[in-house]
Amino acid sequence: MSDVALNVLPIFALILIGWLLVRTGYLREELGEGLGEFVFRVAVPVLLFRTIAEADFSGESPLRIWLAYFAGVAFTWTVAHLAATLGFGRDRRIGVLAGVSSAFANTIFIGLPLVSRIVGNEGVVALSVLISVHLPVMMIAGTVLMERAERKEHAREPQRFSALLLGIGRSLVRNPLVIGLVAGALFHTGGVPLSGPVKVVIDQLAALAAPAALVSIGMALNKYKVGGNAGIALAMTGLKLLVLPGSVYVACRLL
Repeated sequence: MSDVALNVLPIFALILIGWLLVRTGYLREELGEGLGEFVFRVAVPVLLFRTIAEADFSGESPLRIWLAYFAGVAFTWTVAHLAATLGFGRDRRIGVLAGVSSAFANTIFIGLPLVSRIVGNEGVVALSVLISVHLPVMMIAGTVLMERAERKEHAREPQRFSALLLGIGRSLVRNPLVIGLVAGALFHTGGVPLSGPVKVVIDQLAALAAPAALVSIGMALNKYKVGGNAGIALAMTGLKLLVLPGSVYVACRLL
């Protein structure tokens, strides 16, 4: 069996198991929401905390990783926005949503399990470096562009930029992923070792992150319907699965 199949098939198998658990009625759909919340609020933040706290960054700057990734994000976002507004005739607000949908990679629920399985801890360190800025950058970009689109469409009264940034800042400060990353950075900077029973508990919680995240995705799939938006949904899916990774790969090669 090829390495791709060996590494990718188990991930989609776990998603399928989650979907079947709810689809067959063996488990309630609400349990999937609870599992997803546990992953987002507990397991993944603990994984990020441990990864950053124990990481060996070897003095390398993360700048090239950030530049390569967000170059691909910007390109994909632009193509998606133009496709939604010009190709599908939607307004600017849908254009922003299309850009976010196609360019916001699932670095947590899919990225962490996949990178952890294929690359190992070094890959998780690199991904954690990306995650540390991914959420703030995407939140700020998406919120600012949506605010601008709503003003252009006269959908609501314009909001002061300072109030906009303050709202984003409050959301980030309370975000469990940001808290996990910051706590890990503090432990790493302070040279505080993780050992003994604390280390065992942290390792066990972190180990739950990947499989629980994938099963929760499958359980959540039952409540999503494409409806009358199949065309634009397929287009954005194609951009997300092909153009985003392809453009990031090209940027990585150039850098």
